[in-house]
Amino acid sequence: MTLEIGDIAPDFTAPIQGNGELTLSSLKGQAVVLYFYPKDSTPGCTTEACDFRDAQPDFTKLNAKVIGVSKDSVKRHDNFIAKNTLNFDLVADLDGEICEAYGVWVLKKLYGREYMGIERATFLIDAQGVVQKIWRKVKVKNHVAEVKAALQELAS
Repeated sequence: MTLEIGDIAPDFTAPIQGNGELTLSSLKGQAVVLYFYPKDSTPGCTTEACDFRDAQPDFTKLNAKVIGVSKDSVKRHDNFIAKNTLNFDLVADLDGEICEAYGVWVLKKLYGREYMGIERATFLIDAQGVVQKIWRKVKVKNHVAEVKAALQELAS
């Protein structure tokens, strides 16, 4: 099953940095920007995380919470956050259930080699928990600006 615009966002409870825990449904009442990325501390993922970090004041003004998801451990997330002074939560999807639920655990190809991995994707979820916009196969450049524009449109 592929997640589509208008669907209720699949709920989850998962570990986050600092040995905390996050439940998506507990965030109802505010918009959520849920973005999936392959791996902490890689060039594209670092750029994307820093772009979200820098835009955080704008997202806060729009009553939206940014959450990053990868299969990295909480310890790796802690290091990634500290190294880049990130100001939002990172979910550790260790068993891949969240990635599966959102349809981002996919077959990828690199130099002719096939492997399973996380497709860079972002989901804009409204205050009622409904998926309003989906970006798949995200290119990092200008992506955060696109998400912010969609959020502004949703807020108006």
